[in-house]
Amino acid sequence: MTAKIIDGKAVAQALRDKVKVEVAALEKKLGRKLGLAVVLVGNNPASEVYVRNKTRASQEVDIEPRDYKRDASITEAELLGLVAQLNADNTVDGILVQLPLPDHIDATRVLNAIAPEKDVDGFHPVNVGQLATGLQAIAPATPSGCVVLAKTVRNSLAGLEAVIVGRSNIVGKPLVQLLLQENATVTVAHSKTKDLPGVCRRADLLFVAIGKPEFVRGDWIKPGATVIDVGINRIQGEGGKSKIVGDVAFNEAMKVASAVTPVPGGVGPMTIACLLSNTLYAAAMRAGIKPAKL
Repeated sequence: MTAKIIDGKAVAQALRDKVKVEVAALEKKLGRKLGLAVVLVGNNPASEVYVRNKTRASQEVDIEPRDYKRDASITEAELLGLVAQLNADNTVDGILVQLPLPDHIDATRVLNAIAPEKDVDGFHPVNVGQLATGLQAIAPATPSGCVVLAKTVRNSLAGLEAVIVGRSNIVGKPLVQLLLQENATVTVAHSKTKDLPGVCRRADLLFVAIGKPEFVRGDWIKPGATVIDVGINRIQGEGGKSKIVGDVAFNEAMKVASAVTPVPGGVGPMTIACLLSNTLYAAAMRAGIKPAKL
């Protein structure tokens, strides 16, 4: 069998189209444009590319992007002051501080300083706790995108066995909560898991976010499973040229699974689309308006 390739670009475009319609309706009610503030510290090339993509996507859905670029020499106090300024600005609906930050700045302290109602990354402890307890919360964009992609293959995830390889605060842990909300049965596996290949073979839904190139092999995958690859790894390819691969051996997975996300072009585009959806959600909640279900 040959698996279906899940087109993350197309799914992300469809979500952005819905967001654009709802943004226009909300802006009409509020009498102003929605604003997304992105803070970039230093000159990390990958971060700069990511911020440019966020800016372009924001403009596409008519959310006003506000980029705050600061030199790597900025002090922690100065960065916290900027966050406080954005918290107090009623025209800013979402705040995102791009990671990584320079070593002299406590990233956790900065992220926790963002007002929870503007925390469109979903990293604030208030949002983390509310997500875990089933209350309304802003969920991190990447795991949200993973669930959306899985549901393009299977309309209902209820009763399916889901295995998440990776337990990070950014992907693995919040993904657990989102899958439980879908009534899936969830196992979290990691580097200390005994018989990791055997655990993966149980999965109807396999989510891999471990940060190791082509770590999960084809014979780790249950025939007919849906595989969502969150990894983005740059490795050396043929002729010495670098290439980007995921955490799953894609060609091997294609021979076993029913559907697989490619890297690039899978989860990546969904992260930005879900970030825009989060900004719309945050703006509606702050205005006391029931958010649209996208």
